[in-house]
Amino acid sequence: MNARFNAAFTALLAAALFGATTPLAKSLLGTLSPFMVAGLFYLGSGLGLAATILIRRLKRNAHERRNERRIQAAEIPWLLGAIVAGGIAGPALLMLGLSRTPAATTSLLLNLEGVLTAVIAWVVFRENVDLQVFLGMVAIVAGGVALSWHPGAAGIPLGALLVAGACACWAIDNNLTRKVSTHDATVIACLKGLVAGSVNLGIALLLDAHFPGATTVAAAMLTGFAGYGVSLALFVVALRNLGTARTGAYFSVAPLFGVALSLILWPEVPPLLFWVAAALMALGVWLHLRERHEHAHTHDPLEHNHKHRHDEHHQHVHDFPWDGKEPHTHAHRHEPVTHRHPHFPDIHHRHGH
Repeated sequence: MNARFNAAFTALLAAALFGATTPLAKSLLGTLSPFMVAGLFYLGSGLGLAATILIRRLKRNAHERRNERRIQAAEIPWLLGAIVAGGIAGPALLMLGLSRTPAATTSLLLNLEGVLTAVIAWVVFRENVDLQVFLGMVAIVAGGVALSWHPGAAGIPLGALLVAGACACWAIDNNLTRKVSTHDATVIACLKGLVAGSVNLGIALLLDAHFPGATTVAAAMLTGFAGYGVSLALFVVALRNLGTARTGAYFSVAPLFGVALSLILWPEVPPLLFWVAAALMALGVWLHLRERHEHAHTHDPLEHNHKHRHDEHHQHVHDFPWDGKEPHTHAHRHEPVTHRHPHFPDIHHRHGH
């Protein structure tokens, strides 16, 4: 039970940090181009996480550094695909769509990301879905629609298509990232931030944008470090422990956190639809939290490397001197085992039904 709530909390914290960037970016968009803001956010996340990785590495001893999880050749295509889809194509399509579509319509369309993430996970990657999880996803998406609904708002079809395309790119990104989620989440988020930041800044400069003052740059990059960098690292950890569809569902509540922070920064009486959205999203999260997926299943032999504790899925000996410290990271092998217990489609339970 604790593992379930810890995993859910990780996904919700990622959503809260990401959602908080929207109102914080609002003050920047008045003076900076969208590509400049996106570039500074992503670059701030990449550089901030790079510094974190360096500091962490310096604190580790030689044995810990030797056992670090490194990107394998077979994982590179998945990671590159995620970076291109989510860090380059997604933001570019969104910015093009924003120039042709009213903000209200864009907000509605952005709710497609959670839906498309779940659909790809369920249809393409055959991730398990129970009725309760499906209904929870429906409730969360309905809450997102209520949160951003503005009666009478209509968009130009081309712009709407571009925004929908951005959502599809991020949905693909989420599912491809799942394939490398056993890797160090900080490293994955760092690489995405550095590449996406460089590309978006390059586009901004090609469009004759200019760098703002040092204070604005620092504020934007610090916001990006927390709202994009730390958030993405937490999102990858959630992918590892919950699977793609469930993580995407929790992450879909991000707009609620953004609106809540906006109401704090710019106080006003919340509209009725805010409370409707909050109730629907709370219902969806509750349905996910009370999920209990249990059946007899078989684990095939598996060798991988990730941070772990010696729980029921990690009963192994070490071929090196071990100081008893947990969690720890090293390559290890899972022997075949058949058992029954509640589980999510995490990295150890990606089996058919």
